[in-house]
Amino acid sequence: MDYRNMITDYMELEMEVLKNLDINAINEAMNLMMQAYEGKKKIYIFGNGGSSATASHYQNDFNKGISEYVDKKFNFICLNDNVPTIMAIANDIGFEEVFRFQLRGKLEEGDIVIAISGSGNSKNVIYAVEYAKEQGNKVIGMTGYEGGKLRELADISLHADVMSMQVTEDIHMIFDHMIMSIFYKTLCGKEHLKKER
Repeated sequence: MDYRNMITDYMELEMEVLKNLDINAINEAMNLMMQAYEGKKKIYIFGNGGSSATASHYQNDFNKGISEYVDKKFNFICLNDNVPTIMAIANDIGFEEVFRFQLRGKLEEGDIVIAISGSGNSKNVIYAVEYAKEQGNKVIGMTGYEGGKLRELADISLHADVMSMQVTEDIHMIFDHMIMSIFYKTLCGKEHLKKER
């Protein structure tokens, strides 16, 4: 079977979404992340399904990737990464509480939250975001589709305007690698980082 037309369609859709991203919002998000970094504050990140893997990837790229080359370290905390904790909260309290419960009593002034939800309507993500905002913490929301409630609640919305979960998740990872690459340049003084083998 010849898949080339479908491959081209996917690539063209991805490029169209990229061209329509809100550069001002990305810039605002980067400045908020730098503010947390400079203040030695925590950056909490979380999401469901594929977005949980995205959240883990962000933590890796900033806590190790960039932090390897700077004295001051990023302090990303991915709320998806402790499976026993998530399972205990889901079983004993409810799945909608898996993120909010982990934030309770831990958020401090200046900490920020990065919440990822393709639909923007995942209850556990929304509950955690509402809690963060009640505590006075800033929220960066990453969404797709129409953005849902997360897009409304977020202080800064990084939105992929597309009705595709696959392209949405691609764009959310592009945000990660774009921001990481720029911080490599501005914080580490490096254009590209590649380990020599």
